[in-house]
Amino acid sequence: MIEKKDIELERAVLIGVVTREQNEEQSKEYLDELEFLTYTAGGEVLKRFTQKMDMPNAKTFIGSGKMKTVQEYIEEHNVGTAIFDDELSAAQERNISKILGCKVLDRTNLILDIFAQRATTSYARTQVELAQCEYLLPRLKGMWTHLERQKGGIGMRGPGETEIETDRRIVRDKIALLKAKIKTIDKQMAVQRGNRGKMVRVALVGYTNVGKSTLMNVVSKSDVFAENKLFATLDTTVRKVVIQNLPFLLTDTVGFIRKLPTQLIESFKSTLDEVREADLLLHVVDISHPNFEEHIDSVNKILGEIDSNDKPTIMVFNKIDAYKAQPLDEDDLITEKTSVHYTLEEWKKTWMNRVGNNALFISALNKKNLDLFKKRVYDEVRDIHVTRFPYNNFLYPDYIDEEE
Repeated sequence: MIEKKDIELERAVLIGVVTREQNEEQSKEYLDELEFLTYTAGGEVLKRFTQKMDMPNAKTFIGSGKMKTVQEYIEEHNVGTAIFDDELSAAQERNISKILGCKVLDRTNLILDIFAQRATTSYARTQVELAQCEYLLPRLKGMWTHLERQKGGIGMRGPGETEIETDRRIVRDKIALLKAKIKTIDKQMAVQRGNRGKMVRVALVGYTNVGKSTLMNVVSKSDVFAENKLFATLDTTVRKVVIQNLPFLLTDTVGFIRKLPTQLIESFKSTLDEVREADLLLHVVDISHPNFEEHIDSVNKILGEIDSNDKPTIMVFNKIDAYKAQPLDEDDLITEKTSVHYTLEEWKKTWMNRVGNNALFISALNKKNLDLFKKRVYDEVRDIHVTRFPYNNFLYPDYIDEEE
C-alpha cells in the first residue's frame, strides 16, 4: 500500500520594483497576484522584497545593495527559489543566478510552469510546450559548460558546429514541429466548429479566477473543473445549453492575467478562436476583488489583440456575496470617500450605469440573481437567433420566470 505523503511546498521569495510607471500600490497588488501564482504552482512565499528605482537595473534588475540583502536572506533561510515580478532578460537571469546561487524565475516562467501543470489534453500540452520553447530559445547561452563539438576525418576539420548552435537548431526544429502539429489540430477543431451548425455561440471570458467555470457548471448543469486557484481551466469546454426552449452553445475559455506572456498569447490564439467566432461574449468580473477595474482593462486589451473587442458583450459582475465595501463613518470629515467605500448600489450609479442593460450582478456560487442572468442571456441569444432565422420568431416566446 502506497503511503500518503504531504507535498512539501517550495520555499520562495518575491522581488519587485516601484518605478515611475508602477507606483507602490500597483507594485503591492502585482506582488499579491504573484504570491497567488506561486501558491498555485506549489510554492510558499517567505518574504517579499521591493525597491524604488527609476527603472530596473540592466544587469541585475535590482540594485547591488538590495541584491546583497536578498542573498543574505536566501542563505539564512535556505530558500530555493527567487521569483521576479517582471520578465528578466537572459543576461539578467544568468547574472542573478550567479549572485544568489538559487533557482531564479520571472513572472513569465512561473505562469508557463502553471500552464504546464494544468495542461491535460494533447492540444493544451502542445500549446504550452510551444510557448516554453519560444521562451527558452534566447536563454540557451551558458546552460552548458562544453562549448564546441568537433568531428574528425577528411573534410571535417575546422571549428565545427558549436554546442549552443546545435541546441538552438534543435529548439528551432522543435518549434517548427509543434507549430505544424498545432496547425493540424486547428484544422480538426475548425471542422468541429463547422459541424456545430448555425447555433448561436456564447463565450465566457474574463480574468483568471473570477468564477467562469463555476458559472458554466451552474448554467449548463455540467461538471467543468473549478478551483480557487489561478488558471484552473486551460482547455476550452463547449456545452449545449437550453434556457426555456432555446438552445445555444456555451464556451468556457482560459482566463486572462495582467502581464500575460506574449508567448502564451501567441500559442493560445488558436484556443481563443472560440472567442473570435462567438456571437455573444459574457465578460465575467470578480467584483469582490479590490482591483477589478484593472482586470477589466487587461481583459479588454487582450480581446483587442485577438480582434474580439467589438462583439456584443454582457458585463457579468460575479461574487456579489463576497463584496465588502470599506466602512466610512458619516462624521469622518478627513478621509476622502473613494471607490473602495462604494456599496454595490453606489457602484451601479457610476460608469456601470453607462453600460446600461448590459450589466448584471450575480453570485454563481450561491445562485443569486441567476434568473435575471438567464433572462438576459435568453433575450440576447433569441435576438441573434431570430436575426439569423427570421421565420423562427414564433418558436421562442418571452422569457417566463422559472419557479425556484
